[in-house]
This record gives sequence, C-alpha cells and structure tokens, in this order.
Amino acid sequence: MKKTVLGILFATALFAACKKNNSGNNNNNGPSKTGSTLDLIKDSVYLYAKEDYYWYSSIPSYSTFNPRHFSGSSDLDALQSEVNAISQTNTYEYYAPSPGEAKYSFIDEGQVSTELGGTNGDFGFSVLFNETNDLRVKYVYPGSPADVAGIKRGYKITAINSNTNINYDGASGTNTNFVINAIFNSKNVTLTLQRNDLSTFTTTIAASNYTVNPVITYKTITLPNNKVVGYMVFNTFTSDDNADPKLDQAFSYFQSQGVTELIVDLRYNGGGYVSTAEYIDNYIVPASANNTTMYAYHFNDILTNNKETLLANQYRRDSRNQLYNLAQVDYSVAANTVKFSKKGTLNLSRVFFIVSGSTASASELTMNALRPHMDVQFIGTTTYGKPVGFFDIDINKYQLYIPEFETQNSAGQGGYYTGMTPGSSDYPGVKDYDDPTKEFGDTTEVLLHHAINYLKKGTYAITAPKVQGLNAQRTFSIDESNAAAIAIDSKKFKGMVYDKDFKKK
Repeated sequence: MKKTVLGILFATALFAACKKNNSGNNNNNGPSKTGSTLDLIKDSVYLYAKEDYYWYSSIPSYSTFNPRHFSGSSDLDALQSEVNAISQTNTYEYYAPSPGEAKYSFIDEGQVSTELGGTNGDFGFSVLFNETNDLRVKYVYPGSPADVAGIKRGYKITAINSNTNINYDGASGTNTNFVINAIFNSKNVTLTLQRNDLSTFTTTIAASNYTVNPVITYKTITLPNNKVVGYMVFNTFTSDDNADPKLDQAFSYFQSQGVTELIVDLRYNGGGYVSTAEYIDNYIVPASANNTTMYAYHFNDILTNNKETLLANQYRRDSRNQLYNLAQVDYSVAANTVKFSKKGTLNLSRVFFIVSGSTASASELTMNALRPHMDVQFIGTTTYGKPVGFFDIDINKYQLYIPEFETQNSAGQGGYYTGMTPGSSDYPGVKDYDDPTKEFGDTTEVLLHHAINYLKKGTYAITAPKVQGLNAQRTFSIDESNAAAIAIDSKKFKGMVYDKDFKKK
C-alpha cells in the first residue's frame, strides 16, 4: 500500500461514511447517530478498533467502554485518552515505564506521515543522559539546524537557555521535563556545549524543515586479519523515496571496498516503513536466501475471514495510482508473505546489530527476518519490543495508528513483546551500555568495540582499560539509564507502518 494521504479532499467524505456506518450499527448498546463531531470521531475510533485492532476481542462492548466519556485538554488529548484505554484492555500494550499509556497505539493529525516521508521540522538532534549529571548529544542529522550550528554526537550539554539545572531527576522530574520541553517542544533553543577537547561554545538554533538522511554515517574498518568491516548508522526507516538512494550509496561503497563483515547501528532507530526494512534486508541477506520467505503478516480473524466493513471507508492509491479501499484487500497469511529479493553483491554469513531500548519495530523486524538465514549478533541493551505494526486509519482530520498485524519470520519466530536481549539464548551477542561520549564509528566506543573485538579474537570480552565495558564503570544503573532514555524518547515515533501495495481479493 503506497501511502497516499487524501487530506482535505476526502476528509469530509470519509467522516460522513464513517458516521453513516456508525448509525447503521446503532442499537441499544451501540453508538447514537447524533452527537458532536468529537463524539462521532470517538465512536469511530472505538468501532475501527473493535474491527481492525489485532486484539479486538479484548475490547468491551460500546456501552461498557463508553468512548464518549473521555476528555482532555484538547480534542486530540481526549482521543489519545480513548486510544490509551483501548490499549489497556490487553496485556500486550501495557508499558511498565508509563502505566496506563499505550505502548504501541496513538492518534495524531498527520505528523508521523510527514516525518516518515523524510521531512522534519525540528532542531535535528537528540540527547541522552550518560550519567545523572552528564547530558550528551546522541545523534545529529546531517544538514539539520544542529549540524549547521556545529553540534556533534558526544558533546556534553552544560546549559540550556542559560539554565544549568539539567541533571536527571527522574522520568517526571522538573529538570528532566525542562530538558525535554526545551529540546523537543520549542522553536528556538540556546545551548552551551563542551567539546571532547573540553573547549566550550554557546549557540542558538531555530527549528526548521530539513530533509532527513537516515544514514547518518557509514565507513569501512580494515582489521589486522585483513577483514574489511562495513559500519553504518541507520537511524530511521523513512520512505523508500527518501531512504533507498542513501542505502544504495552506502552499500555500493561497501561492495567497492570488498566488505566481508557488516555492523549496522540501529541503537536509536524507532522504526518506520516496512518496505524500507525489506530493502535493507535484501542487501544484507546471503545470496542463498534469494526468493525464500523473509517474513509474513498475521492479521486478526475478522480481517483474514473478510468480515471487515468499516475499511470500505478507507481509500488509498496503489503504485499505479489506482484508487481502492481497504475492504478490497486480501488479509490472509498467504497473500501477505514477503520473499527476499537479493540486492547487490555482498554475500555475508554474519551481521552485527548495535541496539538499545530505543531500537523498535521496523528495526526489530529487520533483525528478526534475517535470523533463520544467517548468524545475527546483537550488541547493546534490550530492544523496545514491538513485533506488531499498523496501517493508518483516517478519521476526519486525524490518523489512527493501532496494531493490526504481527510479523513472524520464516521460522515462525516473533512475539518479542518484551524486547530482544543481547547475549540471551535467542539473541546471541553481548549486553552492555551505550557510549554517547564517542562519535559514531570511533572504534573505542564501547558497543562498536565489542563487535571489533569479536571479529579480531572471536570473543566479546574486553580487557583494555580505555574500552572496558561500561557496566563496570558507570554509577548510572541500567534501569536508571533506560528510564531516562524512555523519558527523552517519549515523543519519538516507534512503529512499523505498512506502506506497500496490498494484494486485493
């Protein structure tokens, strides 16, 4: 399903159709045909979830759930409160760091579609707490306002808007929320930063639109044993139009340099479009896997048994620009099994992925799809845990994202709702902290060095003092570090969006 947002042209028509459908289902326990626009939108959110949500059977009846009673400081907040409540009717979307909030589901006004198209309107960087008193830049997008201002990964932030009270004080602490609001919810920010050579500078940056390059960096590393290692930081699964040319450039370079080993850094990648995940996997997978199963989608039984009705109100254009509705789609597993189509000349038997709690959804799909076909190694901390994905549902001016499918690889592996833990029986590798004090590609950076050490010596054990595992050095516990990262990443998209041509019935 190539994503086409029909926008204002169809918004009224779609809402009217949904409103008509609601009244058609009206009974003593169902929605009324009358009410405010917001009431009818709330009804539509409920009804779409009751039909298309992967765990629809856990949602109570309309009269018990009472979607119209949800409120908030804005219409969007009220709708998100309803979505949160829907998510808590099953155990899969319970998220311990934020009880009562959906782990996967959300509703917005089109921001995610814009972001995944490759256009951002922010400062172009993000941060994390390396210690309670050590706030670091964790990445900078090339060409963004932060990049133009000379900000780089690893720089320490010592003041924001002249405020030096920026130590981590808990996920909901005053200082933490000041940092979050200043960096992610404002249009201008003044930062004082310390470079790695301990020199400092102050700069003011303004949020503006820029085109995201999801490949933040790539390089090769030649080891003493003549292994040529390709290293790439891939930070978001934007659309194919945006991401594929950047991936082509990186993998073309790897091929020209005779790369024999590959390290893909997904530590901050929250996901995005599944077609882009397939694209990168087709570069990584061995040639022997060509035309074998990559993964399959599993929808709920309403969709697989062709009993959906509301999706007739959801229109899309396919790759040939033909308009159709989502009730015309075949949701069977057979029709939604994806096969590898090998790209390029790399013929790897092993790949290393660097991961963290911010590694989610399409990133996890990328790794899981490769597991039956090659040696997949995991380095870092436990991933976010999102084996489900969605296509958006347009309701008036809003777009609803609720899990409609789960993915499984060719060996039937999936269900990683609690994440992928490096060094565990299912996910071989090593568990260790992120090291934001070093630039991407610095071979003394802890997580990258683990991979390099393994390629040199066949072990993840690190004994050199300068690159000793941070587990032995930090006072900031893994739980504290994860809580801080979750707070910082609370506004970042984590998801797996179906953006391909569905097969029709």
